[in-house]
Amino acid sequence: MIESEARSARGAADMPGADMPGEDTVPVEDTAYVDRPPRAGRGRRKRRGDIPSDGGPGGDAGLGRRRRVVALVAGGALVLTGAGVAASLVVRSPAQVAAEAKAPHQGVLTAPVEKRVLKDSVVLRGTVAAGQSVDVTVSGAAGTAGTSRSVVTKAPKPVGSKVVAGQVIAEISGRPVFALKGKVPVYRDLKSGATGDDVAQLQSALAQLGHASSPDARGTFGSGTRHALAAFYTSIGYDPVSAQTDGATAVQEAQDAVTAAERTAQDAEDARAAHATQETRRAADRADQDLQRARTRLSKAQAEAGPMLPASEVVYLSGFPARVDSVSAVLGSAVTGKVMTLSAGRLVVDGYLQEAQKGLVRAGQKAEILQEQTGKTTRAEVRSVADTPEAAEQSDDGSAASATGGGGEAGSGQQSATQGYRMVVAPDTPLASGAVGQDVRLTVEAASTEGEALVVPVSAVSAASDGGTVVTVVTSGGKQRRVAVRTGTNGDGYVEVRAVDGAALGEGDQVVTGIRSGSGDAG
Repeated sequence: MIESEARSARGAADMPGADMPGEDTVPVEDTAYVDRPPRAGRGRRKRRGDIPSDGGPGGDAGLGRRRRVVALVAGGALVLTGAGVAASLVVRSPAQVAAEAKAPHQGVLTAPVEKRVLKDSVVLRGTVAAGQSVDVTVSGAAGTAGTSRSVVTKAPKPVGSKVVAGQVIAEISGRPVFALKGKVPVYRDLKSGATGDDVAQLQSALAQLGHASSPDARGTFGSGTRHALAAFYTSIGYDPVSAQTDGATAVQEAQDAVTAAERTAQDAEDARAAHATQETRRAADRADQDLQRARTRLSKAQAEAGPMLPASEVVYLSGFPARVDSVSAVLGSAVTGKVMTLSAGRLVVDGYLQEAQKGLVRAGQKAEILQEQTGKTTRAEVRSVADTPEAAEQSDDGSAASATGGGGEAGSGQQSATQGYRMVVAPDTPLASGAVGQDVRLTVEAASTEGEALVVPVSAVSAASDGGTVVTVVTSGGKQRRVAVRTGTNGDGYVEVRAVDGAALGEGDQVVTGIRSGSGDAG
């Protein structure tokens, strides 16, 4: 009985909202239990729906589950958002598809018609050089009797020295080597009886030094030329070379014969004067004839033994003053080849054209020389262009002249020693003598219009259906019209044009140079 009542009392206490006398109760909303102090000796029972308190193991597990739920929801939202964006890119309306299928709007590229002088230039490096360069050698030297080899007996003039006409530039084995003015190269010794242009050149050179060769005819080496040559040798302090080794002996013998004939003729004339008989007259006549023959033999002996000009003792140069470019021999040295090199004449510039440039350059074209060391420019003219290629000559600094075309230039001294076609450019005004060997820049006008002309970009010219040449003009209103033209000089990407058949084309007109895709105004 007592036990039954106790169970009923515990059941009533367990019911929600039941108040136990003497015990504090705390109402809890939306919960299935009431927290109350446990009775002595008994533990609290857990009920379904109990919420674990914070800080316990059960609390951490619940919080983790809630966080995972939030993360899954957020991830799903992101996936849905990305799918929507992708769909907007892939899925297009029919109007959008049709618009994108159309060809893009095309516009024209234009350029103005210009009126100016059009030039096409070839730019290359060049080296200043003398118009003439001569190597002085001892080949065929006459030398002095008794010498077995050629030896420098007087030091040559030093490098850079000026040389004037008639000046001794060196002495080889006691014989002089001198310079005279002329262009005909030396190829033989000159002596009495010789004729030709080289004889005439010698006569002119001696006359310029004050030694006339009259009464000899021009180009004939006679007594007058012998006397002039002998006088020149005397003026430079040397005896002339005899044309024959034993010439002096032959001349002396001929002279003795003349003297004897003169005496005989005088005696015969005296006898005829004292006794004018047939015999005395005949003797006098024969004596005069012998005298004439003796004098003729003397003249011949003198001519054969007279002064000659050895080829080894003269150097002909085209102009003076000349310049010593190099010296290969020193005093006392044996000489078997070149002694020195001389240069003369007006300075020119040598350049070397490559195959692609040769066809653009020809003799007579205008050019410009730029001396970059001083900044001075000099107008010039192309004198010659070689027909066959040759190795580019080395300048004093070891570089070689080279060429580029189409307005380009060999850069910063990086010059090629490959073969090229030698081009000689002559300045309109003389270059300073100190410029010899200087590296300069050459600009050759390969083509030029005669004064100002209408020019357009090369891309503006096209072929018409009838085979003619046209340009397309764009008016201010955007309309296009074709103008038939005849082309002329071209260079630097432009070409000279002339309207034909009375068509209108003027400076400032806009011509079509190409087509561009995309919207935009032509301009």
